[in-house]
Amino acid sequence: MDYDEFEKAVDLFGIITRTSKKDIKQKYLKLSKKYHPDMPEGSDEKFKELQAAYDILNSYMDSFCFSFDEEEFKEQYPSFTNYKNWR
Repeated sequence: MDYDEFEKAVDLFGIITRTSKKDIKQKYLKLSKKYHPDMPEGSDEKFKELQAAYDILNSYMDSFCFSFDEEEFKEQYPSFTNYKNWR
């Protein structure tokens, strides 16, 4: 995978900012119904392109390295950053 392929996959899925693997799977299922060769808008070529893009995104997310520091936690869960103020 190179960056151009990755960028094309991101564009195909309409990813603008952070997303979860669950969201990508839901988007894939929705798009696969739309582009399936048996559907009016579908084609073998577009469906194969979608599957390749999904594989690229999954591969990227599976191999992503997480940093388990406080700043990363605050970025991922901003609502928990001021939990001490809930009392």
